[in-house]
Amino acid sequence: MSTTVPHNPEPRFDVDGTWVGASVPRREDPRLVTGRGRFVDDITLPRMAHAQFVRSTVASGAVEEIDLTGTRDTPGVIAAFTAADLGLGDITAVLERPPSEFVPTDMPVLARDRVRFVGEPLAIVIAEDPYTAEDGVEAARVSYRSEQAVVSDEQALAEDAPLVHDNAPNNTLLDVSMFATDGIDDVFADADCVVRVDARSSRQNALPLETRGVVASWDDREEQLVVQTCTQVPHQVRTVLARSLRRDERAVRVVVPDMGGGFGQKCVVGREEIAAAAAALRLQRPVKWIEDRKDALSAAFLAREQHYDARAAFDADGRILALDVDIVCDMGAYSCYPFSAGIEPLMASSEMPGVYRVPAYRVRGRAVTTNKAPSAPYRGVSRPQHVMVMERLFERASRELGMDPVEIRRRNVITTFPYTGVNGVTYDPGTYLESLDLCEQLVRDEGWYDRKRELAREGRVLGVGYCCFNERTGYATEAFAKRKMTAVPGFDISEVRMDTTGAVVVTSGTLSHGQSHETTLAQIVATRLGLDPARVKLHQGDTDRVTYGWGTFASRSATIGGSAVSLAADRLVEKLLHIGAHMLETRPDNVELHDGGVRQRDDHGQTLSYAAIADTAYLRAERLPKDTDPGLTATASFDPPGDGTFANATHAVVAELHPGTGRVEILRYLCVEDCGIVINPQVVEGQCRGGIAQGIAGALYERISYDEQGEPSCASFIDYKVPTAGEIPDVEIHHLETPSDLTENGAKGVGEGGTIGAPAAVLNAVNDALRPTGIELDTTPIAPETVQRALEESS
Repeated sequence: MSTTVPHNPEPRFDVDGTWVGASVPRREDPRLVTGRGRFVDDITLPRMAHAQFVRSTVASGAVEEIDLTGTRDTPGVIAAFTAADLGLGDITAVLERPPSEFVPTDMPVLARDRVRFVGEPLAIVIAEDPYTAEDGVEAARVSYRSEQAVVSDEQALAEDAPLVHDNAPNNTLLDVSMFATDGIDDVFADADCVVRVDARSSRQNALPLETRGVVASWDDREEQLVVQTCTQVPHQVRTVLARSLRRDERAVRVVVPDMGGGFGQKCVVGREEIAAAAAALRLQRPVKWIEDRKDALSAAFLAREQHYDARAAFDADGRILALDVDIVCDMGAYSCYPFSAGIEPLMASSEMPGVYRVPAYRVRGRAVTTNKAPSAPYRGVSRPQHVMVMERLFERASRELGMDPVEIRRRNVITTFPYTGVNGVTYDPGTYLESLDLCEQLVRDEGWYDRKRELAREGRVLGVGYCCFNERTGYATEAFAKRKMTAVPGFDISEVRMDTTGAVVVTSGTLSHGQSHETTLAQIVATRLGLDPARVKLHQGDTDRVTYGWGTFASRSATIGGSAVSLAADRLVEKLLHIGAHMLETRPDNVELHDGGVRQRDDHGQTLSYAAIADTAYLRAERLPKDTDPGLTATASFDPPGDGTFANATHAVVAELHPGTGRVEILRYLCVEDCGIVINPQVVEGQCRGGIAQGIAGALYERISYDEQGEPSCASFIDYKVPTAGEIPDVEIHHLETPSDLTENGAKGVGEGGTIGAPAAVLNAVNDALRPTGIELDTTPIAPETVQRALEESS
């Protein structure tokens, strides 16, 4: 029987104030900061065994033999399996594009006849404890016929380059020209000013505090493989696991406990959790695998290695006329699932124009495959790089035209909304100009331009840099479908259920790995229902409890997940009002929510608590209105319309260059951001600061390189430079609010913005400081020796 209730498009409240917009203390903190969190490595099950992997020691070669005799003879080793032993299906991400545009790669769970990067898993070793598993790995013997490794995008695209995959000519997995305005060459020929930037960004590790891990076990009663793992996308892990094991999805349950960061590295499906699950199934006992930091640095999903050759044409007044870009992204050995190797070049190609009115645009985006660990999305996904390139073009044009670098941006930012760009994307209202103006004003009010001139007389070298950008958040199904993905993210589903006491449980298909979902989603529901957030509990990360979800990435949690939660709460409100009106014997339009219950609008003395309504809904169903189902449960889905919503920000950096060492010191960092309605200011600012820290890391410190044989340079933090609190400055954040009409709560995303803006702002500050030298830098991270060399050459 379906429930029929009156439709109330807007919940009716008479409460003063709202939980949305308040810095409610994080509900997660008491558990997490007192050590009562439950992460994958905290899980211990009876008879649990431990897994580690035999990994390739060469970057490219044929596997001639895998000898696990010594491994299996190692005391304490329970079993050791190769690909042939487990017989698992491959992981394959596909785009619906012709072979001339996209070549899929089949990524085996365990490598079979050949290896394609150092660290690729070849066999899984199961032992009674993790130390014995490592001993078993050491006892394995693998014979290879080594081949020449492809370790750079230039080498990959060379005519005589060996092929990483036989089915990928020119080592190219994606080659797409998404936009090419007619007559663009004539625009460049007639322009008053043409500038060019050749920019590179280095390979990085997302570096979540908690490495990847899994505990897999078989549940006889439910006839299910239960996989507890730290993933951002539990439903996608379930799908791939079921396909690889050739089982019904019902027979696989994925549960995510507390998770210590992901940043995109965990929003794709890994190989190790599938192999560990298959071993648990084979052995009929629980199996745990925890990634060590060496493997995390060298063999986990990496990102960010991109090369841009970009030109921009300007008129004499500094207005941009055309943009022409060639983008090459080194995506490593395989496509990641579900996004594919196209994730980075397609993102950059579709969103490169950003906040600026670009009349003519041509772009070619390529993903090349090399003998390196595969790439996955990492916080910002290409936008830190393509925003950096756009900002460098504007900086270079300002120098060529003798204009102030802020003024040239001011003349080009989008100010009329909605605005449909040359890239076919429609931008909803934002504060592009306002954020730029306010950020510059803050820098001037603090006197940094005067101090820069004064300190220059003392021999100190300072620079001021800006970055103005937007971030598409809450990508709709339609937006992802334009990239021709076969697994198309977009929607989210939420259920809100009230129990007999009036407390509420809400489910969400998004997944927190540090973003405070237990707090912010509770604030949304509490506001809609007029409850204290303490009475709202969130359930997430369990494929048996959550109908379906795409997880957390692309700043989608508040925009899409929060909107689904809002709609589900609104539907519960409708049912509460409907039942409440029936119990009060009044019209449905004569009741309103009030103080954790329902009251009569024309007689405030007539009230019902939620508990009283719930008592009837669950325990006295005979008193319910006709054709109304028992219980107080509501479900809703949400998929943003059109192209989604756009957050925006301007960052400003004051940096000092230290002669003698080339060290870059950030003296001041300012951020003016607009993420629409701010649900929890403290959480938003935490997201901004964390993102900015990662952006600074990419601008100044973090880099994974490879030698000619494809051996990665970083096996520990001795080699991989990670900034500490000593290198990250205090960040001052100012908020502007442009409510989004495209989400149910007015919010736009905020999770990636800090990372997007930081590299360009830092690089521009360094180049401003280097302006007297005539040298400009366009590559990140900025090496101290490069800065020092520039300073020496000018002295």
